[in-house]
Amino acid sequence: MRGWVIAPAKNGEFVANMEKVLDVYKRPYNEKYPVVCMDECPKQLIEEVQPSLEMKPGRDRRVDYEYIRKGVVNLFMANEPLRGKRITEVTEFKKKKDWALFIKGLADKHYPKAAKITLVMDNLSTHNTSSLYETFEPKEAKRLADRFEFVYTPKHGSWLNMAEIELHVLNGQCLNRHLPTIEKIKEEVMAWTNCRNNKISKINWQFTNSEARIKLKKLYPSILD
Repeated sequence: MRGWVIAPAKNGEFVANMEKVLDVYKRPYNEKYPVVCMDECPKQLIEEVQPSLEMKPGRDRRVDYEYIRKGVVNLFMANEPLRGKRITEVTEFKKKKDWALFIKGLADKHYPKAAKITLVMDNLSTHNTSSLYETFEPKEAKRLADRFEFVYTPKHGSWLNMAEIELHVLNGQCLNRHLPTIEKIKEEVMAWTNCRNNKISKINWQFTNSEARIKLKKLYPSILD
């Protein structure tokens, strides 16, 4: 449990949402009803003032301490843990429209034959059906909303979102250095995504409700008399 950030349960809301997410993770793989996790994070664009000195035998890579900030981009991540599939997209902004367009891509491009897509994500203000209605005509927004079952992780419970695991891997393997342009970010992210998808890297989620009731017992509210 090291690294998990958990807020005290209030009125059972935290544990209720947590157990719902854990129930979703117990579902067996079903192509018609995929379980997909979604998250997003910012990435700072940084241009080096002096070129880095590449690694050589007996010498580590050297990066000058001076740099120029070139703005921030947003990275969307969706992953299907039981299939070993992840979908990434780099956008200039992280507005409601950007999320809505990413969701449309999931429904129509990546899961066109799915009857219902269960999407696990945090409860950020942009992550709801109102973003669809503010981006598309009502008929299209309703069509997209009907394609999804939205399941939200509890507040301060982002560790329950498996897309966050994939973002940590991406940042550690691919984006842990200075990158100056959105085009370069897109190039690196796409290369990483293709490589990891080709390996069919899955996530074997082990934490269950039974374990939660033991290990996180203090978070559960007292039973009312």
